[in-house]
Amino acid sequence: MDRQNDFIKYREQYPNFIYKNYTIKDEIDKIVLEYYYEIEGLTSFKHKIEILKEDIKYDLSNTSLINNLVFNLGLLELVSYYKATLSKNIIIECGSINEEQKSFFIKTYYYGLGEMLYTNKIDVDIKDFVNIKCLGESIDFTLSNKELNGYLIPIGGGKDSCVTLESLKGDNYAVIVNPKQVTLDCAKTAGIKVVKVNRIIDKNLLLLNDEGYLNGHTPFSAMLAFLTTLISFITNRKNIALSNESSANESNVRGTKVNHQYSKTLEFENDFREYEKKYLKTNTNYFSFLRPLLEVQIGYLFSKLDKYHKVFKSCNVGSKSTPWIWCSHCSKCLFVYIILSPFLYKDKLVDIFGEDLYENKDLLNTFIELLGYGDNKPFDCVGTYEEVNYAITKTINNIDGKLPYLLQYFKDNYKPYDKELLNNFNNDNNLSSEELDILKGVLYDR
Repeated sequence: MDRQNDFIKYREQYPNFIYKNYTIKDEIDKIVLEYYYEIEGLTSFKHKIEILKEDIKYDLSNTSLINNLVFNLGLLELVSYYKATLSKNIIIECGSINEEQKSFFIKTYYYGLGEMLYTNKIDVDIKDFVNIKCLGESIDFTLSNKELNGYLIPIGGGKDSCVTLESLKGDNYAVIVNPKQVTLDCAKTAGIKVVKVNRIIDKNLLLLNDEGYLNGHTPFSAMLAFLTTLISFITNRKNIALSNESSANESNVRGTKVNHQYSKTLEFENDFREYEKKYLKTNTNYFSFLRPLLEVQIGYLFSKLDKYHKVFKSCNVGSKSTPWIWCSHCSKCLFVYIILSPFLYKDKLVDIFGEDLYENKDLLNTFIELLGYGDNKPFDCVGTYEEVNYAITKTINNIDGKLPYLLQYFKDNYKPYDKELLNNFNNDNNLSSEELDILKGVLYDR
């Protein structure tokens, strides 16, 4: 659908998106953050985040630094609402940021919304995308000298965070946004304490979606960077260990930076680390523990973690069901199936998914796209073309006898992949020497 005319119309009708205010409430059982936004002339929003206090101790003594963290988090949370009209101006009434900070947020908004712009066929250059104007005062805060230790590990329910949970042991916490039984079961299997977060979207946004205003994928992981930095600081955790792999750096549209996973890329990770050092100053350490690895290597590591095999889920379609299921019809399901198949095909994979996805003829076009022979890579958290071809080739080589439909199609139409990927190690990462030793230890222990 071409939404260029709507984009132009909304920017003329609603030129100003306002970040009006935020509040912090320390209640008995939770910490409540509320954000107040407005699309001038259209509607207003109240966005809420609840950080539950179950079994977790929080240090809220440095109120000025926490105030700055909450304010900055609101600059990312606003994207979910701003996207409805993509107003020309974002006006900040409750604080102020300098030009370098504005550049960071504009870049994050633009590339974080890159999939939305592409799928809606909205043509706008980054230099013309949005202006940020500040009407409030800059926020002064007191630096912290408190000692931080251990890891905070975000859990999404998929194989990647399970590998991180099993690799990093010690006085650690997990963090789960909008907990589901799957994510809670992953934490329980790992034996780790959990910081539970409820993230509540204002219903007015849902009404705008129903009325046909602009909509699309937002940079959730960029919001998570600010949220986990806040949580890491108030729980005295030093390291925020994401589970983003080097495969996330590959774009979905050849020759562009359009990437479903932009806020999972090393580029964003490095940008955020620099922003934190200059403007948040929490002394926390945000990085991805799995950055040196490809998805297929993570698949290999996960294949050995039997206790998670009937627990994990990462199908976005199936996450809308209760209980969370593998839908077995989407690009994410097929990708996970492919990336695990060199190590778990056939009986163990069929036990996980409930069927042999390689026999599903309806998945052929998705299969071709994942291999890199379609127009673009599917807009989902999937790996590189290279490793998909590798995993398919390895799986075919492991099979004696008749091949299932999709594998036979590959054999009949494409060349086998002839490079070894399991020994790859991307040295462009932010791991410490100790963390590198841990990761290499689990990778090369074969």
